[in-house]
Amino acid sequence: MFQFKQFTIQQELCAMKVGTDGVLLGSWAKGGQRILDAGTGTGVIALMMAQRYPEAQVMAIDIDEGAVRQAQQNVAQSPFSGRVEVLRKSVQEFDGVNGFNGRDGSYDAIISNPPFFIDSLAAPDEQRNMARHTQTLTYAELMQAAYRLLSDDGELSVVVPFDYRQRMEDEAIFVGFFPSRVCAVKTTEKKPAKRYLLAFRKHPCPCQKEQLTIGSEDYQALTSAFYL
Repeated sequence: MFQFKQFTIQQELCAMKVGTDGVLLGSWAKGGQRILDAGTGTGVIALMMAQRYPEAQVMAIDIDEGAVRQAQQNVAQSPFSGRVEVLRKSVQEFDGVNGFNGRDGSYDAIISNPPFFIDSLAAPDEQRNMARHTQTLTYAELMQAAYRLLSDDGELSVVVPFDYRQRMEDEAIFVGFFPSRVCAVKTTEKKPAKRYLLAFRKHPCPCQKEQLTIGSEDYQALTSAFYL
C-alpha cells in the first residue's frame, strides 16, 4: 500500500508498483478537461491528474486484467471516483469512447508511463514482462495512437529512461509531433540525467527545457501536493 495525501494506492495485483517515475509524470504533465492515462497500472497517475484538475474527466486504460481491477479498486476508494473511469483496453485499439458521455472524442491531455525495455531479455514473470517490455506497446504504436486520440491543441506527456529518449523522440517526430517540453531528471546534481520527462504537441512550438534533481527543493515543490 502507498499512502498519498488525498488517496491510497493498493498495488498487490500490479506487476509495476508505485515509483518515482509515475509520481514525477503525474506531477509534471499538463492536463485539461478530458485526460487519458494510457497504461494506467495502479491508477496512480489518473488519480493524480484528477486531483490536480478538479474539472477533468479522466479515462484510464490498461491491457492487464490485474492492473485494471486494482486501478478500479483504487479509484472507487478515492475522492475522485465520479470523474475517473478505468477500462481494460489497449491504446492501439481505444477509440476514445468513455462512459461519461458515451461518445467518441479526442483528449486534451494524454499521459503514459510506457513499457521501456526494447533490447533486453524478457522477465520470466509474464505480468511484469507485459508492464516493462515494449512487445505489448512499442513507442511507434504509442505515438500513432496518441496522435489519433489527442486534440488539436492537446499535449502528450511521457517518461523514459535517459538511453531511450532519442528513440521516443524519433517516433514522435515521425508521426508528426513536435517537442514542447523536456525535463532532465537527475538523482544527484553532479550526475547525468537518469530519466527524461517529455511532452509533445501537434504543431510547431518553442520547446521548454528544464532540469530536476530528486530530493531538491524544486522536486519537493512539484510533488508536495501528493507526498505525505
